Amino acid sequence: MKLARLLALPLLLAAAGGGALVYLQSEGATPRALAPYLLKRTGGHNPFIEGAGRAAAATLLRLDRGNIAPFTPPPLVLGAQPASSPAPAGAIREVASSEEARRAFATAAPGDVITFLPGDYAVRGNLYASRAGSAAAPIVVRAESPGTVRIAFDAAEGFVVTAPHWQFENLDIRGACRRDSCQHAFHVVGAAQHFVARNNTLRDFHAHIKINGLRGQFPDFGLIEANTLTNAAPRRTGGPVTPIDLVAASDWVIRANLVQDFVKAGGDRISYGVFAKGGAERTLIERNVVLCEARLADQPGQRVGISFGGGGTGKRYCRDGRCITEHDGGTLRANLVAGCSDVGIYLNSAANTRIVDNTLLDTAGVQVRFPTSSATVDGNLVDGPIRSDDGGSVHPGDNLASAIAWLYVGRHPQRDLFFAPGRLDLRWHAGAPRRAAAPGSTDLCGGLRGAEASHGAFDDFRACLRAE
Repeated sequence: MKLARLLALPLLLAAAGGGALVYLQSEGATPRALAPYLLKRTGGHNPFIEGAGRAAAATLLRLDRGNIAPFTPPPLVLGAQPASSPAPAGAIREVASSEEARRAFATAAPGDVITFLPGDYAVRGNLYASRAGSAAAPIVVRAESPGTVRIAFDAAEGFVVTAPHWQFENLDIRGACRRDSCQHAFHVVGAAQHFVARNNTLRDFHAHIKINGLRGQFPDFGLIEANTLTNAAPRRTGGPVTPIDLVAASDWVIRANLVQDFVKAGGDRISYGVFAKGGAERTLIERNVVLCEARLADQPGQRVGISFGGGGTGKRYCRDGRCITEHDGGTLRANLVAGCSDVGIYLNSAANTRIVDNTLLDTAGVQVRFPTSSATVDGNLVDGPIRSDDGGSVHPGDNLASAIAWLYVGRHPQRDLFFAPGRLDLRWHAGAPRRAAAPGSTDLCGGLRGAEASHGAFDDFRACLRAE
């Protein structure tokens, strides 16, 4: 669009009405996507043009997003929980210092249960998990009770896992680097198959859990379950900011996690909550809550909730060395994604994808992009559009979604089904919209669904709330 037309867009919408809205619908341009483009195009001009650009962008964002304010999510049965699972059988090796932990890791044997005693641990450098466990006797690293062991890493990487069958649970891990240089709480790489992270709280990293291949080996068959991944402030980096960053590994399950506040303050300012890419296959992402903005609200930049494909992968990092597709055979099921300045679900060269029973609120919807992307999309409740771009293929079922044109006039019928979605008060105003569904599936809150279910990730969000 020409600059003058961009600046006059709010007036054009009012004057031209349906014609302008049809054009924007055909272009796939949501208000929240057009607003930063306006700011970029008008920046550096004279004060009148800059002021007009800011006013137009503010109007578009207000129509699309409403009032954006920081909030603290209520206690959920998703993410890290205050109760721990029973201790695994095995040889318990108690450690009371970072050096004792380092020695335990260096001599670990299958079946060892390395147990941090309650306290605070300031770890200089990395802790390497390089000794193999086994399927029958994994090596477990844990705290007896969640919240009692707090580990602070001052290095770019915390736990570096290069061997199979390691499990980590009940730990509180923080990045304590100067100048925001802490990248990963866990780097799972190469031969580290069957990695498990369960019931941990991870905070203040660029990519809290980073997974990738090394020298032709790939850490397949991992599980990331019931963890909380968050940041207290925007990450001042030009590198990737993605709390769960999976490249070239296959057959992972990412389930029942809380992922929030992953704001990238440097570089292109584009960040993702969760992605799998690089020729990965068969990733299952289910029953997660992804809040692009909760405590960190109204920040510059673009944030995407969940993606197969992300921003793409350099060929040398791809599993097949080519990335014919970024991802194949993935499933996104019963996730709640909210508060994103960009799309809630994004497919970039992701073939044979199932997107089922998800709830997306205050996002730019679902985008299936490029000819190598294909998706079956069914049972979703989407506050925004479900769209295919640049040759992507969508096979729609029974979904509730909003046309782009409605967003330009401030209409949000899916968001309006709930009391206060901006604060995660997701009680239904007048009962859930019902649809025929396959019985026996598990919803966001862990309940079994019947033959008639609501659109989206849950029937009753109150079941997702944890009693305090």
